[in-house]
Order: sequence, then structure tokens, then C-alpha cells
Amino acid sequence: MSRRGSSVKGRLTLWYSAVLAGIVCLLSLFVFFFVRASLVGHLNRRLEADFTVIAQDLTEDPDENPEVESENAARIFQVVRDERLRFETASYTKSGLPLFTKTTPAGGRSFRTNAGRHFRMKTASAGPGVLLTLALDEEPLRNSLRTLAIILAFGLPLGLVLAGLGGYLMAGRLLRPVETIAHRAAGISADSLSARLPVENPNDEFGRLAAVINATLRRLEDAFDRLKRFTADASHELRTPLTVIRSVGEVALQEDLDAAAYRDRIGSMLEEVDRLTRLVDSLLVLTRSDGGHVVLARHEIDVTRLVGQAVEDLRVLAEEKEQSLVLEKAGPAVCRVDEATLRLALVNLLDNAIKYTPRGGAVTVTSGEKGTDCIVEIRDTGPGISPKHEDRIFDRFYRIPKNRSGVPEGAGLGLSIAKWAVEANGGRIELESREGQGSVFRIILPRGRQIVPKRRSG
Repeated sequence: MSRRGSSVKGRLTLWYSAVLAGIVCLLSLFVFFFVRASLVGHLNRRLEADFTVIAQDLTEDPDENPEVESENAARIFQVVRDERLRFETASYTKSGLPLFTKTTPAGGRSFRTNAGRHFRMKTASAGPGVLLTLALDEEPLRNSLRTLAIILAFGLPLGLVLAGLGGYLMAGRLLRPVETIAHRAAGISADSLSARLPVENPNDEFGRLAAVINATLRRLEDAFDRLKRFTADASHELRTPLTVIRSVGEVALQEDLDAAAYRDRIGSMLEEVDRLTRLVDSLLVLTRSDGGHVVLARHEIDVTRLVGQAVEDLRVLAEEKEQSLVLEKAGPAVCRVDEATLRLALVNLLDNAIKYTPRGGAVTVTSGEKGTDCIVEIRDTGPGISPKHEDRIFDRFYRIPKNRSGVPEGAGLGLSIAKWAVEANGGRIELESREGQGSVFRIILPRGRQIVPKRRSG
């Protein structure tokens, strides 16, 4: 099985076992050599102690060979005087060790006889012309090391097998939340975006992963809800003028009318076509803004001049309702913006103010600079907006229930477009309103800064 094809549990177990095997091997080698050094050190110290005792006996009684041998009969040693063997113990003779006539380096050394036995040896001077050779059997040491090596050799694979099994079980338990998340996530579809993944421990990595996925699902659910509302509202708004056009056309075909009556029917149909065109244009603007396809040509302009042009363009609508439309200039307001989108915002806000201001009312527009911002205020004397509607007044297709008398129904897109246009230029819209006392829409744009357009989330 390749690494890419294996499961995370298998790879985790494999890596865990490999790392543990490396650690155990190093630890086993350390234990083996530590024990070996300890045993060899102990044997060397014993060799030195025995050598000192025998050398002292030879120094005190150099001519009493039988006595020295009898006192140290259990030891394996030989004495050479003037390069001639003086005597050796029976155990030395039995061990098959040869005659040594030269001293060995400091400390002991290992020697292997022809019979294959190993001894720890030391040959050194024990007096004038006297050379003492002492040997200690290394077989107990070697047997101990051999036993230790066998234990480590057989214990290591068994330990690794048990560790691998334990690692596999531990990995399964550790990755169980991932399996739960995957199982629950597999059952979530567009129709069940309200479902959420379980978060067992919000403080660990899996808990944070589940929390991030839940936050993503929450945003998707909100986006789907807005999309459904947008689709339903758009369908309704499109169906209304189409129904009117069809009805007027069918009635006109069924009746025998004169030219003036037909012109009146065609005029009604063209009014609905114009309404439908404005609605489609608004939807196109919002769709392009959502997709980030609107290219802004930002440059420094006098916002006050642009406001004046928008006021003059819509003055005819105010005059039809006998309203007072006044522009109060507080001086030039130079900002780096896209003129077309900002004009779109101004026109929609002015049209909204004129629409909801009663006949004979007043709409006042103020433009100027304040600190580091350009400020445009559009104040009307309309019925105002209730606080419960202020948070949603900029939502698409949102209209205040029980439409205010005398005000024609709109699509509910004008304020949404205005908000997008202002935010695309790095600004924001503020609303101040009281029921029965009119409303103030305030555009605030940063002056002299590089603007980064925002993409609408809804």
C-alpha cells in the first residue's frame, strides 16, 4: 500500500512504531554497553585488588612460594623471575594459559586460550626481577551479557508488536472525532444546511476544525437563505409587470377600441416595460457587484459638483410633487472615487427621498468636507422610519409593511444599490430617522486615500 493510499490511522501507526523502534533500539544499545562497561569495570577493579594482594605477599616472602600459593590457591596466577617460571597455581595450569614474560598495558586485557576460554589478564612487576600474571575468568561476564542480549533481542520485537497494536488503537481513538465529523458532514446537503457538526472539545484541534466547519455551514446557510429570498422576490417583481402587460394586451385585443384608446393601452404597457427595464437593470447591477465584475475607475473628483448634477437631474420629480429640493454647499469635497457608481448611489437616495416625502414637502441636500471625510447628507420631511426597520432597510427587496399612503410601490432595491455603491468606494451610509419627523441619509467617504472596493456578501 502506498503512502497516499493508506489511511491516516495506518500512517500514524507506522510512524509511531518506526519512531518507537528507533528509540527502543538506541535505548537497548545504551543499556547493553552500559551493563558491559559496568561489568568490565567491576572485573578490572577486582583484578587490581587481587593483584595487589598477591604482589604484597610476594614482596614480603619472595622465597616462600608454597606458602604464597597456598594462601591464594583459588586465584589463577603465575610468577616469573628473571624471565623463568618460578611457579604457577594449579588453576592457572588447568586453564591452559601460556607463559607471560612481558608486562601488559595499564589495566586489564582479555585473552582467549586455545580451548576457547576467555580470561581477564594483568601482567606487571611484583618486585625486583619478579613478573606476576593474574587472570580472572570472563565467562560469567560473557554469560551475563549473552543473556542480556537474548532478552533484548526477543523483547524488542515483542515490545514493538505490542506498541504497534497500542498505537493503532490509540490512533483509532484519537481519530474517532474525525470519523464522526466526516460521517456527519457527508449527510449535510443543500436541504440540511442547518445541521451542525458535534464539537466534543472546543479547545483541541478537532474541536477547532469542527467549529470552523460549523461557521462555514452557518455562512452557507445564510447565503442560501438570501439566495432563496432573492430568487423568490425577483420572480415576484418580474411577474408583476409581465402580468400587467399581458392583461392589458389581452383586454385591448378583445375590445374594439379607437386609436386614442389603443394609444392609452400601449402607453400603459410601455410604463410597465419601463418599470421592468429598471428592475432588470437593478438586478444586473447587484449581480455584477456580487460577482466582483464591476471595474471602478477611481480618480479625484469634487463630490459637491457631482451632488449638484444629481440634484438638477431629479429636480423635475420634486417639481411634479411641488416639493422644495435645495442643495446647501459647504464648499468643495474632493475624494478619490468612481464617479459612475457614486452617482448611482446619489440618484437612488434622492429618488427615495423624493418618493417618500409628501406633496409640498422639502428635501435638503448638504455636501462638504469634515475632517478627513467627505460628507453628503440627504434630509427629507417624509414619514420617517421605525427603529425596528432601520436594520433591514438596506436589504434587497425589503419594503416596510403597509406601504405609506400615496407612495408608489417600488422593488425595494434602490437603497441596497446605494449601499453597495458607497461601500464599493470605501465609504459607508448612516441613517438617522424618527417616525413622523423625516429621515437623514448620510454618505461618508474617506478623502485622499486609496480605496479598496468591498464585495457584497449577500
